[in-house]
Amino acid sequence: MWAMRFPLRSTSQLVGALLVVLAVSAPVWAQEPKSAAAAKELAQLLGSMKLDAIATRLPDTNDEFVGAMVFPGQLMVIWAKTVAPERMNERLVKKEYKDVYADLNSASIPETRHFVMDLGADGLKAKPDTKGGASDTHDMAKKSMRFDGNWKEDKMSEADYMKAHAEADAAYAAATKALVAALKKG
Repeated sequence: MWAMRFPLRSTSQLVGALLVVLAVSAPVWAQEPKSAAAAKELAQLLGSMKLDAIATRLPDTNDEFVGAMVFPGQLMVIWAKTVAPERMNERLVKKEYKDVYADLNSASIPETRHFVMDLGADGLKAKPDTKGGASDTHDMAKKSMRFDGNWKEDKMSEADYMKAHAEADAAYAAATKALVAALKKG
């Protein structure tokens, strides 16, 4: 019936029409995460500078800090508010980045703590690139989210899953951008 209303004159027109339909119906999670560019740049900068950790204060705050550690093929990034910003600032001045990272893990305000494990150091993906592949994770306060594409397993709708991913990805992008800026500033 569709072909009768919109006659296609060639095979290339049919293929083109099918590609448009497939592109429009492609899942949102197939898109590149917002955090991809900054995460990749952060991992590359740390590698080129032969650093395995970095930390900084988040922009426009006095008491929120972010720290990252890089391992081959992965980034672990944590950010949170702290009750001892003076101590964190002292550690930053001394370039004690691993200590800042450790303090954010253990001595920050729990309800403000975010932790991302970015396997691949390529941004917070909504699902792994390959079936059965390792999943990126985001922990916030006492809630943990594994981005494996199985929203039903997590007892959520696809829309809620994608909303949780978008929020986590945006926060992770901001955190990694702050770290990249700190590395570039020296």
